[in-house]
Amino acid sequence: MDFETLRSYLLGKPAAKEDFPFDTTTLVLKVGGKMFALLGLDEEPLRVNLKCDPLKAELLRERYAAVLPGYHMNKRHWNTVVLDGSLSDAEIRTMIDESYALVVQGLPKTRRPV
Repeated sequence: MDFETLRSYLLGKPAAKEDFPFDTTTLVLKVGGKMFALLGLDEEPLRVNLKCDPLKAELLRERYAAVLPGYHMNKRHWNTVVLDGSLSDAEIRTMIDESYALVVQGLPKTRRPV
């Protein structure tokens, strides 16, 4: 999955917004003011940090060499996914969907997208 395809899929989530709150090379995708994905724009291969259920995060790391503990994140709840071609686009989209859903579930009902 290339950057434009990834960015387009992330921004296709309801109420998703992009921001650069940390620096000019870390693109952050948020919903309801909370992060659900972070992309390092200067990394090759491209990497994306995604929120994940802690038990599933461990399983994904065991199953895929391209799934690592979240860089600069709470490693229990975040994975760094290296987009080196070893994961299918469908698997990456599933991880994005789950990250987005976890963040939305944690939002107060008044801040959840409709």
